[in-house]
Amino acid sequence: MGRRLVSLTGDNVADLPAPCRSCVFWEAGHRRPDAAGKDDWLSAVLLDWGSCGRLLYVDGQLAAFAVYAPPQYVALRASASAEATGDDAVLLMTARVLPQFAAAGLGRVLIQSVAKDVMRRKGVRAIEAVGDAQGHEHACVVPARFLTAVGFKTVHPHPRYPRLRLDLRSVVTWREEMEVALERWLGAIRPEKATGPALNPRDNETA
Repeated sequence: MGRRLVSLTGDNVADLPAPCRSCVFWEAGHRRPDAAGKDDWLSAVLLDWGSCGRLLYVDGQLAAFAVYAPPQYVALRASASAEATGDDAVLLMTARVLPQFAAAGLGRVLIQSVAKDVMRRKGVRAIEAVGDAQGHEHACVVPARFLTAVGFKTVHPHPRYPRLRLDLRSVVTWREEMEVALERWLGAIRPEKATGPALNPRDNETA
């Protein structure tokens, strides 16, 4: 039980909620549902580049997820502001915390996990994303307010689709603060277990 972070693979892609499970807005550049197309894209990127998504489970339930890749694997950039994505950056395509976990502060947990993964890639120094300045949590483009809340900064202003960037060096200082906050939240939602052993948020993390 507790928190579990895993890479997105062909075995667990079905855990993505609708409509994200079959959405290929970024992968193929259109909004027509195409689960097979998403699976094909995932398989190709996994084979060629490696891990391109993270799933966060809390007590066995999917709580949040993110999908990312170098810009050359992304068919749609949402606006011209993304065309200048840095050569040293990975493009964050999707990041979402499910509504029932929205108050849990898991946004930084999710992005920390993405950062931890891409830090291992040669030449990657940042995560960039196209944000939707008018967006909401169920849109195909990540709301800009979510991105700024987890540490991204605007590098290419746009009235609707700004491009934002997160320097990976800035992420290193998050971990202790993030884990303390998550431990407090998990304790609050499971008060009946307060007399048992203390839960360490690292116990069930899969790097």
